[in-house]
Amino acid sequence: MGIWDAQHETMDREQLRALQLERLQAAVGRVDERVPFYRDKLTALGMEPGDVRELDDVRKLPFTTKNDFREQYPFGLFAAPMEEVVEVHSSSGTTGKPVVAGFTRRDLDTWADLVCRVAVMAGVQAGDIAQVSFGYGMFTGGFGLHYGLQRAGAAVVPISAGNTARQLQFMQDFGATVLIATPSYALYLAEAIQKSGTPEAFKLRLGMFGAEACSEEMRRQIESRIPMRATDNYGLTEVIGPGVSGECECRNGMHIAEDHFLVEVVDPVTDEPVADGETGELIFTSMTRECSPVLRYRTRDLCSVTTEPCACGRTLARMGKVVGRTDDMFIISGVNVFPSAVERVLFAIEGIEPYYQIVLQRKGALDTFEVQVEVTETIFNGWMDDLRAFEKQVTEQLRSALLVRPKVKLVEPGTLERTEGKAKRVIDDRPR
Repeated sequence: MGIWDAQHETMDREQLRALQLERLQAAVGRVDERVPFYRDKLTALGMEPGDVRELDDVRKLPFTTKNDFREQYPFGLFAAPMEEVVEVHSSSGTTGKPVVAGFTRRDLDTWADLVCRVAVMAGVQAGDIAQVSFGYGMFTGGFGLHYGLQRAGAAVVPISAGNTARQLQFMQDFGATVLIATPSYALYLAEAIQKSGTPEAFKLRLGMFGAEACSEEMRRQIESRIPMRATDNYGLTEVIGPGVSGECECRNGMHIAEDHFLVEVVDPVTDEPVADGETGELIFTSMTRECSPVLRYRTRDLCSVTTEPCACGRTLARMGKVVGRTDDMFIISGVNVFPSAVERVLFAIEGIEPYYQIVLQRKGALDTFEVQVEVTETIFNGWMDDLRAFEKQVTEQLRSALLVRPKVKLVEPGTLERTEGKAKRVIDDRPR
């Protein structure tokens, strides 16, 4: 597999740090001049752009949070006048006002190039037919992948999300070789391909999955159903969308576009940096955005980052899989539980289908923790005593890993809802 931008992807790290400092200083100067929100923040800290003299000075800059985007809705964080803005995207806004991001023409060119890097890392080649099963519209995923895949030389099928029967028809008729989707929807499509009766008619060889975490267990489930190589990529609206990082052929972490995004990993409680390779909260500063630059954005995503050399030849730092979010953890009987930890246990148990749901409720003064999980036909159609024994086995494995005992409810295949977008793993019905 090739490297799209060898000049930056294989840059000597000392040269990279020099470039980062130059771009960080320019970004701080831009927001101080053009974004009153940041100018006020810097003034409150007694800082001026000239105070950024070395890369470690990034820690003197203010954090930015999702709530800041909401309070500045819609265009309060734009650093470009509207006559220079050519495209606007936003988050769904399901938990409050949407996060809004704007793009100048130069921003769109940068975005396409960054996603192209990720696509080439994953293995996309000229002549590939890429089916984009992300939603288009305000979501950055569809358009971002579209622009980057075209730049990589692929023919793009912009089918968007939904209508699974049509997805399969076009995938088969057009000979799609690359699938772009959330991992949960890819799993659903894989299940539908198996049931189609003609799985051999599909030509998929590569999957590019993002917009939600994809555990190694989920990856194995997808690849066991479709003979293709599943790869991860990462991005978020607040920073740029897809294109922040992606996996190379080594699949040993996602290479971060460090020439555009300065990454920090901090202890989410103390805000102090953690050591290379240790897990903490990801913080990103975008250094080259014209319209929507952001200083020290708190992603709430927990993962590790390493600068150890990669066998692919790229020198860019690699982030591991996101193991959880500081805001999706829930507490049961005083124990912190991440949905990803539940998934790791479930997907390692033979006889369990890769579909589950966590339901949290409160009865009296106590919280209840139920895990509903699909099992194979063989398990579900067995003797009742065997089903109870299997349920007990699942319960004990979860208790051992999580240090809290859930109620496990086994359901037959096809019972739990399939999703065309991000999977909703946790239903929290507890009173706020």
